[in-house]
Amino acid sequence: MKQRIKLGLVCLARETFDFKAAAEIYARIRNELATLEAVDWEVIIDLVISVEDAQNAARRLAETSLDALVCVSGTFHLGHLVLEIRKRCKVPILLWGLDELPYNGGKIRLNSVCGVNLDASNLYKAGVDDYRAIVGGKIDGDWVDAIRVIAALRDSHVGIAGYRAHGFFNLSVDDPTLYNATGVILDHYELSDIWDSPAEPAAVAAREAQVRKTFDVSGLKGEQVAKVSELSARLDGFLARNKLDALAIRCWPEFARDYGISPCAAMSILQSEGRLIACEGDLEGALSMLVHKAIGGETPYLFDFSQVDLERNFALFWHCGVAPCNLWDGCSVRSLDTYFAGGKGVTADFVLKSGELSIARIDTARGKRRLFLQRAHAVPMDKDLKGTYVKAVFDRPVKEVLDLIVQKGVAHHASMVYGDYVKPLEIAAGLLGWEIIQ
Repeated sequence: MKQRIKLGLVCLARETFDFKAAAEIYARIRNELATLEAVDWEVIIDLVISVEDAQNAARRLAETSLDALVCVSGTFHLGHLVLEIRKRCKVPILLWGLDELPYNGGKIRLNSVCGVNLDASNLYKAGVDDYRAIVGGKIDGDWVDAIRVIAALRDSHVGIAGYRAHGFFNLSVDDPTLYNATGVILDHYELSDIWDSPAEPAAVAAREAQVRKTFDVSGLKGEQVAKVSELSARLDGFLARNKLDALAIRCWPEFARDYGISPCAAMSILQSEGRLIACEGDLEGALSMLVHKAIGGETPYLFDFSQVDLERNFALFWHCGVAPCNLWDGCSVRSLDTYFAGGKGVTADFVLKSGELSIARIDTARGKRRLFLQRAHAVPMDKDLKGTYVKAVFDRPVKEVLDLIVQKGVAHHASMVYGDYVKPLEIAAGLLGWEIIQ
């Protein structure tokens, strides 16, 4: 399910052009936009023509907590109009130009694109960068999804339990600058807050039945299965009680040492149910998963770039056993194993399914917020390893991708989802002023 957002809609016009035809087109647009998934609309129905019209529209829109604004250039119009609305509505703007109508007696009827040009020039020269322009009969769905990204970052409750993993300095975040860039207010929890979270016996029993049904547990002791089940119930309850949309966990070394198992298997189960949980305290990894989910990506997987084969041109996306269990390829044995953390790992082991992949990593370096984006395709492979993994072929030579990651110092985790979800994130990064690494 995509992130719900609220958009404003206005249509700008001038009576020296065919404003009546523009009004008819605008009525059709309103009807079509009403069908968009998870979008609430605040619509100015009448054409905005005069400066006073724009001021009245701005006051009304400013009272409605918009996430963004769609300004249809019904015809060419006064340059004041968008600027007056922007005074009160400091949100991203989509400047929407209409295709020109057939000429009528040698006169251009709409001159809509020129209106978009005027508005864009005015905004740019006024120092406003969070606008985008389109021309055509349909709204830009990728822009709508980009607004979902921005809203999800701003509105989500995000936490970190413990700290980043030992030595993973590249996963560190600075809370105030993170807030400035995204609106995220990061809440900190201790690992013991999860370990001590209450779990009803019935919830633990239900989780144990789920674990045994989902995985081959023949390699585990009974107490280890019970521990995974208990942790699944505790962690699920902790996320629910704290109303967390995403959580980064310092999953080693304390979990196995002090709780008795690592959290990988429990995370695999909960992530298959839509929970967003990043391992190794990777907060920006959790945010990368969050933005994938906001635009409709299902069950993101935070992976390591663990291997590249330059000769056969593929990469291995691996992690020690935490992938959502619903991403299983349906062929390999989906099992739990204790190879990790001195026999206390209890990690998931399986190969992920094949299909189109989108990869994203929100990353910070040298005072800049960046967004790493790639497309790839998961292809079948045998289960030759412990952990959860997939063989991926990029839409470019794998050496180019590796060189880009290394030269730009991108962190070693990234979020992947099945499907094509790259373009909305490109647009979101542009609206936010982030560097795109692609």
